[in-house]
Amino acid sequence: MKDYRKRIADDILSRKLEGKGAVLIEGPKWCGKTTTAEQIAESVLYMDEPEKKEQNITMSELNPKMLLKGATPRLIDEWQIAPKLWDAIRFEVDHRGELGQFVLTGSAVPADSKDITHSGTGRFTWLTMRPMSLYESGDSNGGVSLKALFDGEKEVEAESTLDIERLAFLVCRGGWPQSVNMRDEIALDQAMDYYDAVVRSDINRADNVQKNPERVRRLMRSYARNQGSQVPNTVLAQDVAVNDESTINEETVASYLNALRKIFVVEDMPAWNPNLRSKTAIRSSDTRYYVDPSIAVAALGIGPKDLMIDLKTFGFLFETLCIRDLRVFADALNGEVYHYRDKDGQECDAVVHLKNGKYGLIEIKLGGDKLIDEGAASLKSMETKIDTALMNKPSFLMVLTGTGDYAYCRHDGVYVIPIGCLKD
Repeated sequence: MKDYRKRIADDILSRKLEGKGAVLIEGPKWCGKTTTAEQIAESVLYMDEPEKKEQNITMSELNPKMLLKGATPRLIDEWQIAPKLWDAIRFEVDHRGELGQFVLTGSAVPADSKDITHSGTGRFTWLTMRPMSLYESGDSNGGVSLKALFDGEKEVEAESTLDIERLAFLVCRGGWPQSVNMRDEIALDQAMDYYDAVVRSDINRADNVQKNPERVRRLMRSYARNQGSQVPNTVLAQDVAVNDESTINEETVASYLNALRKIFVVEDMPAWNPNLRSKTAIRSSDTRYYVDPSIAVAALGIGPKDLMIDLKTFGFLFETLCIRDLRVFADALNGEVYHYRDKDGQECDAVVHLKNGKYGLIEIKLGGDKLIDEGAASLKSMETKIDTALMNKPSFLMVLTGTGDYAYCRHDGVYVIPIGCLKD
């Protein structure tokens, strides 16, 4: 077996197996779900193994219990191609009466769930995996711990070795495990290959509906241009329809986006709803994001040199990279990542909110003293809006940057942390 690069999900998976009979690992193709599950599995069934796929599907219909025999934890890889396995696993978990029996992996939500009659409540738990964070791929030195900031650490001392050219490459390469140790030009091909697979076939398998590949390309390109925003489907439809012989309606866009969600290509961010001192109306629309910035890069047909020329686009795609990493880290801390925006124009790029009620406010800036000052001012303004009589004060305020050599705390208490220093 190839050398395994440790993932943050490893410890989460071990913990979840202690508490439930089965763990379902979901996430995009190529993000490392199967490899991570193999590290803990004592036996494996690869449902889509070419020589056995049809046999496995037939057996799942006739006698699914046969497929579940084996040392535990037993890994059922790409389980969704035989949805009847879900109820069979639930039954086995119930009757064995033991925890940590099965790990399921899937790169898509089942296209047809009519054969699933039980929700799995009490027997299953879920784990979402994403492409690697910079810390997991070895591109962040991990000098600043998000957990330590939540625990009240005040002093930060770390140095980033990422320069802007390397950062542009990392945005384009993405966090695909296979690409991490490749030569740069070969590594960049991986995201384009992933994008091509989505357009040509994967999006159709999400719901068994054939889609127009050119429209998929245009939608993914439009989505890439609108990342980090709350644009409605009507705007995306208008964008896709440009230079198209026929119009595309909002419902069609919604169905395409739902298919992309089912294969974990896009992962929109929900709005955060804090207790505020005023009656300010909070914008509740989800914010658009790809699960990895490299997909947006591929959809736009650009590369690292293009980002160096167009810093505005670089900034948007850098934000997507940061959101990816923050989501990976938040999972390890039992938290979620949200976005805040209100009718007065007050925004916060990312709010990491833990289940214990602690939260941190984060502005994302590619770099430069002026942008850092603007981010810090926005965070301080946001802090004053929160009614701390009804909820906790923020554990920290952070400007997460792309450039900059050092992590430090400003005189106003706002942390400035380069992404090349951050870990969970």
